[in-house]
Amino acid sequence: MSAMHRLGNLLHLVDPTLPIGGFNHSNGLETFVQQGQVNSKQSLCQYVETQMLQNWVFNDGAYLSLAFDAAGQQDIASLVRLDQELGASKIARESREGSFKLGTRLLKIFVRYEHNEVLRQFQQAIQQQTCRGFYPIVFAIIAASLYLPKTEVLYAFYYNAIVGVVTNGVKLIPLSQMDGQDILVEMKPFIEQAVSMSEVPDKEWIGVATIMSDIRSMQHEQLYTRLYMS
Repeated sequence: MSAMHRLGNLLHLVDPTLPIGGFNHSNGLETFVQQGQVNSKQSLCQYVETQMLQNWVFNDGAYLSLAFDAAGQQDIASLVRLDQELGASKIARESREGSFKLGTRLLKIFVRYEHNEVLRQFQQAIQQQTCRGFYPIVFAIIAASLYLPKTEVLYAFYYNAIVGVVTNGVKLIPLSQMDGQDILVEMKPFIEQAVSMSEVPDKEWIGVATIMSDIRSMQHEQLYTRLYMS
């Protein structure tokens, strides 16, 4: 497989126009904005950095990394177990439901194009209700089936997550589109740091989360007005 073909596969996997509904979820950011804690370019930038280096690298990013390795070894049992553990770590109902909805929709798209046994068996496990199909796990399985380099997969995953947060933040606060672009540029070295931390996750730290994010995600259910589902 040529480098250009792999690049095309990676771009397809992280394409924000994929019809999986990612734009519907803020994962608690909307609550932070309504409570006035994220209210400027600077505070949104700090929010993104904190989420990436103190939350995602120990949760979604770590599980993605482990699932990528398990998929490469065609270890379905480990993939199911990782999916179950990831589900148990997502305390807020809306964020938990949002993640497996995104994952199953993503799987539904790529299983049509990639005739991969691991993808097929994982889809069967979801149908048999032995796992849910959370987004980072599905993302990892698809990436492995496309023979993408792990480092590039992790970078693309984090970049895609940041784009989602920044896009939502720009709308909610609101900020200018140029402010959003400034944040994306500023985050590039932090993405590299996150990738380095995630390549071989420290299993003692998996599941560590920012408590305030969990609380704000749970509070989101009770907001009087909402633009987002989580």
